[in-house]
Amino acid sequence: MKNVIVYSRSGCHLCEIAIDRIKSIKSDYEFNLEILLIDNNDELEKKFGEQVPVIMIDNKIHDYWKVDLERFTNAIKS
Repeated sequence: MKNVIVYSRSGCHLCEIAIDRIKSIKSDYEFNLEILLIDNNDELEKKFGEQVPVIMIDNKIHDYWKVDLERFTNAIKS
């Protein structure tokens, strides 16, 4: 089973859209989903600051800023 992490920020409109899109297919595919806020975390802010949301699949960066559901689905199925 794939592990998906979304690095997000409070009040981030793009983050909310990306998370909603990922959650919309959660019942159709098996994957773990974790949402981590980078707020007040200097290390994560430095690493991902302007790129959120950052979507990771199995600890590898899959996408920034938005989710292409077809591409995301193909990645979690493989």
